[in-house]
Amino acid sequence: MTPRPPPVLLNVDDNEIARYARSRTLRHAGFEVLEADSGTQALASLEAREPALVLLDVQLPDIDGFEVARRLTSDGHGPNVVLVSSRELTDYGSLVDDSGARGFLPKNELTGAAVAAVMR
Repeated sequence: MTPRPPPVLLNVDDNEIARYARSRTLRHAGFEVLEADSGTQALASLEAREPALVLLDVQLPDIDGFEVARRLTSDGHGPNVVLVSSRELTDYGSLVDDSGARGFLPKNELTGAAVAAVMR
């Protein structure tokens, strides 16, 4: 029996240290991790590869995470998107719900188990 390939995840964060630490944690949890440091780079990355999940920082230097999420989910066939932030969900009001994202995770709660739970 051929082993299943690991789920592919796109980790989008403009903070290089945070992105690296999160990618390392997620690789250790069994994910194949792609990285992007901006909304533009995230959108371009998705043209080459289709990840099962996009972890998308809300505050990016070019296009905010809410707009990137809307673009990724607008046709109903894009990847699952989870918005992440160092702030709490309540700080964003209806922006998360209106973005088309599947959910929201505070950065301090991002673990392999939390990401796997969102993918179910």
